[in-house]
Amino acid sequence: MLAFAAVVALGTALLSLPAATTTGEPAELVTALFTATSAVCVTGLVVVDTPTHWSTFGEVVILCLIQVGGLGIMTIASLLGLLVSRRFGLRLQLTAQTETKALDLGDVRRVVRGVALVSLAFELVTSLVLAARFAIGYDYGVADALYHGVFHSVSAFNNAGFALFPDNLVGFATDPWICVPIAAAVLAGGLGFPVWVEVWRRTRERRRKARWSLHTKITVVTSGVLLVVGVAVVTLAEWNNPATLGRFDAGGSLVAGFFHGVMPRTAGFNSIDVGQMESGTLLINDILMFIGGGSASTAGGIKVTTFALLAFVIYAEIRGEPSVHVMGRKLPATAQRQALSVALLSVGAVVAGTLLLLTLTPFRLEFVLFEAISAFSTAGMTTGITAEVGTAGHVVLLVLMFLGRVGPITLASALALRERSRRYELPEERPIVG
Repeated sequence: MLAFAAVVALGTALLSLPAATTTGEPAELVTALFTATSAVCVTGLVVVDTPTHWSTFGEVVILCLIQVGGLGIMTIASLLGLLVSRRFGLRLQLTAQTETKALDLGDVRRVVRGVALVSLAFELVTSLVLAARFAIGYDYGVADALYHGVFHSVSAFNNAGFALFPDNLVGFATDPWICVPIAAAVLAGGLGFPVWVEVWRRTRERRRKARWSLHTKITVVTSGVLLVVGVAVVTLAEWNNPATLGRFDAGGSLVAGFFHGVMPRTAGFNSIDVGQMESGTLLINDILMFIGGGSASTAGGIKVTTFALLAFVIYAEIRGEPSVHVMGRKLPATAQRQALSVALLSVGAVVAGTLLLLTLTPFRLEFVLFEAISAFSTAGMTTGITAEVGTAGHVVLLVLMFLGRVGPITLASALALRERSRRYELPEERPIVG
């Protein structure tokens, strides 16, 4: 948390320089702090128009903050996950080398190198596709096309949602050569580094009978289900809405519907006016944003593994089973309690932020709730009220962004690493439930 706070402070200082704005005047402190926090936490919420307020220097600073934030969160989360698994992995615990339950320099180097290679590979491919489209389809110069391609590629893979256009990506709502690569990069970044490591290893060892880990199975299956649900619900609910998908032809509506079915995975881009969506669609977006993406990924939220674990617990309880079994494995009670703790504390943070914003602003509950969840889940989607919530509201949102970015990871790791056994148990007594 201190490392991310330090990067935010550095970004705020750089964005406060006169060279960072198009007018040559230093940006206001809250504006610089909010933008830096949004970039480092790869959220995408903005209080000023990115391409018109920030100069090229300011845009490059934002781009660097997004990259550092995305790489940092994947690296730290992967290292913490490795530390936790090493502590509780039976095979590793049986070797004398891991009795210290610590990471050695080789582990750190391998994870950092792997995260960097995965990130750069996806960003490079997406950059080239977008640059080619900007150059061929929109007559951008080579340098300008590459700059826009790199910026939006990095922003997409890191689930940041920053764009170099005043209306975000509304001008490209029906262009699949822009929307599909960005959506694909968002999905790739949202799966998480551990999943991509397993995919790579299985590809290299395809002749052997490899077994997917439970984490990868849960992440891929749950992400796939949420993707299908998100795309289907958004497309069907908004199909006849003249303010959103209803103004396009069938092909354009499908492209825009798919794009906005992906974005609640905490990306933050928009190709239609989110504020004009139906109330039911906004609620579905709230749920998808709160769940978020995979662990050790650039996505935010409570993570799909947390959501899936809670669903499995409920299913086992409904069936009257004394323990929870998932895909051929038994879930430890500690993982169940950790998932419940992360989910409920996250609900508490969103509720507290929503109440504060309702007190400080005149906006309706559905808009304020959407904004609070978007900030905490680092989704970056907005109904258009971000710039209008006032200084106090901006402070509430940036606190939610920071807590939502580093809070769940820090909390989950702390709960796992602090686990200890009790020396005695008290007499059991069952209270009335329900």
